[in-house]
Amino acid sequence: MPEFTWRPANEATTEDVEAVFAAGGARKCRCQGLKVAGWIWRDSTQEQRDTALLEQTACGTSGPTSGLIGYVDGEPAGWVAVEPRENYPRIWNRQKAWMRTDPDLEGVWSVTCFVVRKGFRREGLMYELAAATVEHGRHVGARVLEGYPTEPEPGKTVIWDEASVGLLQVFLDAGYEVVSSPTLRRRVVRRKP
Repeated sequence: MPEFTWRPANEATTEDVEAVFAAGGARKCRCQGLKVAGWIWRDSTQEQRDTALLEQTACGTSGPTSGLIGYVDGEPAGWVAVEPRENYPRIWNRQKAWMRTDPDLEGVWSVTCFVVRKGFRREGLMYELAAATVEHGRHVGARVLEGYPTEPEPGKTVIWDEASVGLLQVFLDAGYEVVSSPTLRRRVVRRKP
């Protein structure tokens, strides 16, 4: 059975981050979908998103950092974005009020994005990464962890890029609870670390 480990991205190498973000939608978005100032992340250039991700991960520094890198048998295999909710300006700029739940609640850390490299998918890595957010949340002093997963309709599946926000069952298995169901497919989940 493969061994899963994780570390905050600032304790990883730039090469590890690049390996995880090397293909698919992650290569283009670079986990900037809720961070860029414009209306949509495409309002920024690829170079701006590339630079922003590397600045936010703060590899090789004492941090802070914007997420966790997951490893399978020592190979960089996945990513989960987890940092203070106020670091996501587009959560507050969205027209959808459900993304602004409890704006005065302090100590909320948002779990906004998962990336699993091709070759490591369908192995349960997203579950491992979600569980890692809880341990990390304890370590950094988060008071509340909050995610925005999708829940496929019965009998329907989601494509990988749709699952980048996480799947409801993944969060539930990590001990998160649904606090609201703002759309047919979107849930807001929370847990205390």
